[in-house]
Amino acid sequence: MSKDQLFTRRRALLAGAAALGAGAGSVAGLRLAGTSGGTGTRSPVPAAGPRAHGAPESSTFRLQPLTGGAPPHARPPRTPVRTAPLLSMPGPGRPMVLTFDDGPDPRYTPHILDTLAKHDIRATFFVCGGMADAHRGLLARMADEGHVVGNHTWTHPLLTRLDRAAIRAEIERTSEVIEKAYGEPPQWFRAPYGAWNRATFQLNAELGMEPLAWSLDSFDWTTPVPGTDRIVRQVEYGAAPGVVLLSHDAGGDRSHTVEALRVWLPKLLKNGFHFTVPRRPSG
Repeated sequence: MSKDQLFTRRRALLAGAAALGAGAGSVAGLRLAGTSGGTGTRSPVPAAGPRAHGAPESSTFRLQPLTGGAPPHARPPRTPVRTAPLLSMPGPGRPMVLTFDDGPDPRYTPHILDTLAKHDIRATFFVCGGMADAHRGLLARMADEGHVVGNHTWTHPLLTRLDRAAIRAEIERTSEVIEKAYGEPPQWFRAPYGAWNRATFQLNAELGMEPLAWSLDSFDWTTPVPGTDRIVRQVEYGAAPGVVLLSHDAGGDRSHTVEALRVWLPKLLKNGFHFTVPRRPSG
């Protein structure tokens, strides 16, 4: 190879190296464009925040090395393993938590929702997966109106007679339906018949749910079906600050539950009670 040819080849290699150096400088510029501080003109990189569905991620993060600089992933707080369910929800004033189990049932749940809407009250509905799957529109309405939807298993079994795998299946299957119909996974669980065991508490914690029982039973589930007056007396007599009230919007004839709610709810409101949804404890 002649001297001229060697000189030409060397110039070509130097030119290629310069181009690579310029490209690296451009990448560094992109990386710095998303950081705060410094002076000078920044590249028009959009600020971090929600992005439209299907839109590509900002190159700011994609160009940073995997070993550092990527945005941290926030870890949700770990749910503790309880040894007993929560029974009350104390708070300022005279709060009560209204809960309805076993639904949703199109014969009764819409009437309950209508009464709650009339008084601008939020309640918690512990739904069974089979019922929720068949009536997803009612869960969507609960979400629209600000109610909380909790997990009450798929088939309402006695969990103390099931092994761990069967309990998990009952809970997980119901959570999947709730998430699809309600819009988010449930944060609360209630064991059918109030029958809890260690496996249930452990699974609640693993799945990010808190166990909630009750401190006042309306006895609307008893046989023979209680009349409206009996349910009203039971609720009014047991009403107290922090109480969690158990009622049902499915699982039998709940027409008396519907009628009783229309009677005792305005009375308790007049007596200074206010109704809220459960709050996750801080520890």
